[in-house]
Amino acid sequence: MADMAITVDGARKAYGGEQALDGLDLTVGRGAVHGVLGPNGAGKTTLVRILSTLLRPDAGRVVVAGHDVVTEAYEVRLRIGLLGQHAAVDEELSGRQNLELFGRLYHLGARHARVRAGELLERFGLADTGRKAVRQYSGGMRRRLDLAASLITEPEVLFLDEPTTGLDPRGRAEVWSSVRSLVGGGTTVLLTTQYLEEADQLADRVSVVDRGRVVAEGTPDDLKALNGGDRIDVVLRDAGQLGAALALLPLPRDAVTVDADRRLLSAPVTDRMAALSGVVRALEEAGIEAADVALRRPTLDEAFLYLTGDEGRANEGRTEESGPDENRTDENRADEDRTGGRHAKEAV
Repeated sequence: MADMAITVDGARKAYGGEQALDGLDLTVGRGAVHGVLGPNGAGKTTLVRILSTLLRPDAGRVVVAGHDVVTEAYEVRLRIGLLGQHAAVDEELSGRQNLELFGRLYHLGARHARVRAGELLERFGLADTGRKAVRQYSGGMRRRLDLAASLITEPEVLFLDEPTTGLDPRGRAEVWSSVRSLVGGGTTVLLTTQYLEEADQLADRVSVVDRGRVVAEGTPDDLKALNGGDRIDVVLRDAGQLGAALALLPLPRDAVTVDADRRLLSAPVTDRMAALSGVVRALEEAGIEAADVALRRPTLDEAFLYLTGDEGRANEGRTEESGPDENRTDENRADEDRTGGRHAKEAV
């Protein structure tokens, strides 16, 4: 498995009587972005903490960058970076001061830390921030600085645990651009996120985790295909004509979804263009006016709900730590250390 940056074989972790990881298996190739999706409480953050040596698994074997996270934790820490859900930078210092501080904490030496800070500020579009305190940064700028701090030692593997939580669309786009540039430079990225669009945009492969196990894995397109192929959506001007449209449209009757509130008929199709032309022709001949007729492919959101089978959990607006398997115990406090623990390198 020399070509693998991460190998997880049968990892288990319990908090009290609750299983956070229940025999989880995962492999991540080098130089790629691998997404990990799952409902709240699925075990995503527990997995990241084990991979970054902040927690020990109860059972199973976990190897990162060629080293066992239990027996070779120090070697793992030399080779990884971690961007958690909460910012680690000091808001009273400037971006440069923060990066130089991290460099000194990682024993780079004053000159090397200064040079590395300059390189990272330039790389993440923060070179012109000058002496501005971080408290004056936008959310996207602050997150990019946090990402830069996690790269101070040029890690082989970078863990991003819900890196854009709380950011507006502009801030998320800034972070996405930064992540893409990292992979172009050869860094392996493991990304956990609750933004399905984020995984679709960034990940080469995605693992869906539910109840502590990987329930599906593949490219984003592979996962979308699990929930069926192409669909045609027909939105009518008049909801009262839904019944008539359902009776006459050339669609598989037993597979049509009807949403009266949205005046929508939706059905799977095999021949996209034939289905589109047939529906448009039938509507015109019957004198039924459509507000919209569109072909679309399944979304990753639909695949996620199909695979996890629990829309309620998927749409909860909480972070994973609020679930029963993540109740602010010792591992949370370790993650909140504002220096080494936060970036999983406090002992370096």
